[in-house]
Amino acid sequence: MENFSLILAIVVVTALAFDFTNGFHDTANAMATTISTGALKPKVAVAMSAVLNLVGAFLSVEVANTISKGLVDESGIRPEVIFAALVGAILWNLLTWLVGLPSSSSHALMGGLIGATIASAGAGAVHGDVLVTKVLIPAIAAPLVAGIAALLATRLMYSLGKKSEGSKSSEKGYRAGQIASAGLVSLAHGTNDAQKTMGIITLALVAGGAVAPDSDPPTWVILSAGLAIALGTYLGGWRIIRTMGKGLTDLQPQQGFAAQTSAATVILASSHLGFSLSTTHSVSGAVMGAGLGRKGGVVRWSTATRMFVAWGLTLPAAALVGALAETVCDFGDWGTALVAVFLVGSSAAIWKISRREVIDHTNVNDNDEEPAGVVTTAIAAVTPPPAGTVTDDLTATIPAPAPATSTEPAAPPAAAV
Repeated sequence: MENFSLILAIVVVTALAFDFTNGFHDTANAMATTISTGALKPKVAVAMSAVLNLVGAFLSVEVANTISKGLVDESGIRPEVIFAALVGAILWNLLTWLVGLPSSSSHALMGGLIGATIASAGAGAVHGDVLVTKVLIPAIAAPLVAGIAALLATRLMYSLGKKSEGSKSSEKGYRAGQIASAGLVSLAHGTNDAQKTMGIITLALVAGGAVAPDSDPPTWVILSAGLAIALGTYLGGWRIIRTMGKGLTDLQPQQGFAAQTSAATVILASSHLGFSLSTTHSVSGAVMGAGLGRKGGVVRWSTATRMFVAWGLTLPAAALVGALAETVCDFGDWGTALVAVFLVGSSAAIWKISRREVIDHTNVNDNDEEPAGVVTTAIAAVTPPPAGTVTDDLTATIPAPAPATSTEPAAPPAAAV
């Protein structure tokens, strides 16, 4: 550790700051549906998620190795490059948190790393095959697989539970299952997302000469990354929890259980295979699938569309910021200091703006309904009321005949005899 320089220390601290933002940015992935259905109280839910995120950080290092050894060429990376990458990732996380959009912290990190690496060492330093097979393909497949699984699981739940639907025992059972599946998602999040920070810190240690190339993350890196993401998770990303729990669709406990279980299965499988999967993509896809799986359930596609746009912009936007930050850092120590000041100032400004409308555990389930779309309005207009229902505002629809308005003179009265 004699090569642990000041710039390397700054990179490690910045990486842990990113891990912290990753925690509160992605709390919604594990606990949004559990909070929205009332299975757990908000503060209890985030505390449970934080503990399981910490435990999950110790279960595997496969994803960490994908980032530290596979995505970019270690020989062309300097600690300043990783610092620039983290700047791009942190700013994107904060911006999407501010507007309440569940975007991928994983893709923000990898986008920042790719952009900074290209700015420093050229496009040849990025391993395109790893980017495609372990990042881009899972990004497309994960929400589809999780969504289809959740849709089928939801329909199966309602089909099997027809006889017991509405009973207190079945509702308690679904809520217990939802809590268990939410815990599984939290555990899976720790095994996948905490490892991304482990990978980026390990890459910085290799670049700074503090550890040998091809090394696994040291124990202190695993512990610090797990603690940082757990702390961020406990604070709760309430803005994104509101969007994920109430903004996409309205979930019942059966749907929440199906969504969480499907997402956790996909995330754990990808962690085992070393895919740097976005837990946000998986959980969002599962929530939408569960929303469509219930008869009469709907997905608010205006919210989903904004979310899809954010997904598509994450990699290129973080890459652009990372590349610009690396260009400034390349001027020397004063350039790196300037980027650090910019990061701190921008983060403080975003936080101050967020205070204009405070969203926390006390109002996270309050959500204004979006105006109905054209299709929904048309369906409502032609749907007859249930048989036997009398509305209070029933009015006549057939007007009374108008009085005669003829201009002809009236007939004279009959003559009296």
